[in-house]
Parts: sequence; structure tokens; C-alpha cells
Amino acid sequence: MTRIDEIFENFSLLDQWDDRYRYVIELGRALPVLSDVDHTEANKVRGCASQVWLTTHVTRGAAGPVLTFEGDSDAHIVKGLIAILFALYSGQSATGILATDAIAAFDRLGLRENLTPQRSNGLHAMVERIRSDARAALASAD
Repeated sequence: MTRIDEIFENFSLLDQWDDRYRYVIELGRALPVLSDVDHTEANKVRGCASQVWLTTHVTRGAAGPVLTFEGDSDAHIVKGLIAILFALYSGQSATGILATDAIAAFDRLGLRENLTPQRSNGLHAMVERIRSDARAALASAD
């Protein structure tokens, strides 16, 4: 999986938004395929204009619960946004996830200002789903 630092670096090398969008789509294409059995209503992210599925896996780590994610979308750009979110969050502790500001990262990339309002709402819905799963993992660890 691509690390977020690598994504920031690659974005800085791309001057044109068309190139940046192509890169986001490439990130989405590099995501592992989500199993058909995971394309369920329970895994759907509400609030996205596109179809988005997200699965969360929780393991116990030294710093508490660690979350990893799998996901998919029927829209290429959204799948790329998922890949960026996973670069930020997947493999992190629940407390680390809650301490990470994904919206600030998307602002740093300049992506959020170039998303349609619907895509921006969907991004917020995906972030909230990940944060909710992190809160649930912390609550069940007590």
C-alpha cells in the first residue's frame, strides 16, 4: 500500500490537476479487490453519492486496537480517495486514527477544494465511518 508521505511527494511533483486526478485514479486501481461477499448493505458507507463499501479489521496491538481497512467504490475517483484514506489510517491504532485530521491532509493535497460538493460530502462520510469504527474498537477494548 502507498504511504501518505509518498502521496504528498508525488502530488507536489504534479502541476496539472488532470495529472493529479489521474494519479488519484491510479491509487484506487492499486487497491486490493474487495471480495464480493463484502459488498453488503452493512459495509456500505451512507452519505456517499457513489457506492462505497468499507470493511474494518481490528487486531490488538501494544498501543491498543489497531485498525486495517478494505474498501471499494463504483467510481474511480472515489476509489482513489479511499486509497488516500487508507494510506492515512490503515494499520494505525484507534487513538492514532482519532488524532489524525484527514480533512487537513486532503487540504494539504489541495484535493478538497477541487472536489464537487457531493464528493466532499462523501469524503466526510468515509472519514466519519473510519473514526466511528476507531471509537467502537476503543470502547470494546475496555
